[in-house]
Amino acid sequence: MTISLPQFPESYWHSSTRLPSFPSLSFDVETEVCIVGGGITGISTAYLLAQKGIKTVLIEADTLFKGATGFTTAKITAQHGLIYDEFIHFFGIESAKCYYDTQTEALNFIRQIVGEKNIDCGFTNEDAFMYTNSDAQLIALQNEFKAYQALGIAGDYLEKTDLPFQVKAAIKMSNQAQFHPLQYLVRLTQDFLDMGGEIYEKTIAIDLDTDKHPTVITKEGPKISCNHVAICSHFPFVDKLGFYFARMHAEKSYVLGVKTNLTYPGGMYKSAEEPARSIRKTSFNGDDLLLIGGETHIVGRGESTIGHYEALMDFAEENFESTEIKYRWSTHDLVTLDKLPFVGPIGIGNSNILVATGYRKWGMTNGTAAAHLLRDYIVGKESSYGELVSPARFNSNPSFKNLAMNFKDMATEMLNGKLEMVLRDPEDLANDEGDVVKVNGKRAGAYRDTDGKLHIVDTTCTHMGCELKWNSGDRSWDCPCHGSRFNTDGEVLSGPAKKDLKKL
Repeated sequence: MTISLPQFPESYWHSSTRLPSFPSLSFDVETEVCIVGGGITGISTAYLLAQKGIKTVLIEADTLFKGATGFTTAKITAQHGLIYDEFIHFFGIESAKCYYDTQTEALNFIRQIVGEKNIDCGFTNEDAFMYTNSDAQLIALQNEFKAYQALGIAGDYLEKTDLPFQVKAAIKMSNQAQFHPLQYLVRLTQDFLDMGGEIYEKTIAIDLDTDKHPTVITKEGPKISCNHVAICSHFPFVDKLGFYFARMHAEKSYVLGVKTNLTYPGGMYKSAEEPARSIRKTSFNGDDLLLIGGETHIVGRGESTIGHYEALMDFAEENFESTEIKYRWSTHDLVTLDKLPFVGPIGIGNSNILVATGYRKWGMTNGTAAAHLLRDYIVGKESSYGELVSPARFNSNPSFKNLAMNFKDMATEMLNGKLEMVLRDPEDLANDEGDVVKVNGKRAGAYRDTDGKLHIVDTTCTHMGCELKWNSGDRSWDCPCHGSRFNTDGEVLSGPAKKDLKKL
């Protein structure tokens, strides 16, 4: 079996949803709240604020749901890996319980909205499982189940599952869910508009003036004056001394949508060991489409991105008798030093500038929970969750260790990129091939498209000067230091970089 690799991968959610379109902002606006970013956090926040009668404008750099939200596996669950034993150990049982309760409330909010509005989004209640075939992970799995018991989480410890392959053990978290995220969000978007909200696409926020009151400055010139700014743009487009580039790292993972001859038993599964394997099904033209995910690595540091898809393909063929690959896509997630998201005031003295980021692959519940917290900040309501996920926090353990590791890795990647021996010339590239090349004796990045045209860019990242690496799976230039990504013409796909690469 071979994998068809289109120019840019399209997720199943995009291909099966007709999305609304909106104009770009061409004039100055005054509003109570400006939301930057149109993913699940941005749209959910906009919806919740509109319910309160708060005038809200949302801007999106590209089109709605073209970021991480549109490339999820769409599990709605509080089972975010093996985290609760770790959270109890580092933060205490009350904080671990607060995190679980908040994620469960987010799940129940989505469940309630889908039911009340009768949204046709493939919502089904499913149990979530963490499983292992590794002796080394058995103790970790057992400790995690003890944490479930201490926190009152409904679930079980199992020595077998309904998967078509054996496992050594698994833990179940009961009554979780899955859905079609874009069909759900399209309805919230329409309700936001019906309540008087405004949305502008292809409107890139590049700076923030805070002299008198927040004013968002866009790339094309129009400004948005407001009382509060909620930055929900995956990576914050401004920092305000939060040093988010050093306090988070970007991880990339991959998904295949495959058809199979096997009858899937139901449930949502994820392996405890690496390389991770995530398994669930969705409806596809009346048949089951299995979503097989995993192969996580830090952005810009994977060896062969095509190889990650091939590893998932081998897993699907071996265990599920897959017959056809219908879709493939990758996703880009931000991970904080202590695995808790950053939600709240972006920095000291900026209480009306809010940020939500660092969901660590679990954006459906984390994004929904963040939306509720952002609303609470804006209306002046206190929340016990706010202190736990405050961007101003610094938990000495494990944050010190992970911060030191991040700086060491960044320095290593910076040095390696500058010293790399470049052997290829642009003329060496075949059609649909990209690589680091020499141009006039200097390092550059070249991609020859399917028509034979060369696209050559300076490979020095415009954020902090790291040298970019070629991503063969997604046809992009990725930064191994802080996770910025650029397309073949050098345009920013995701931050922290804000400036495009120089074309050569």
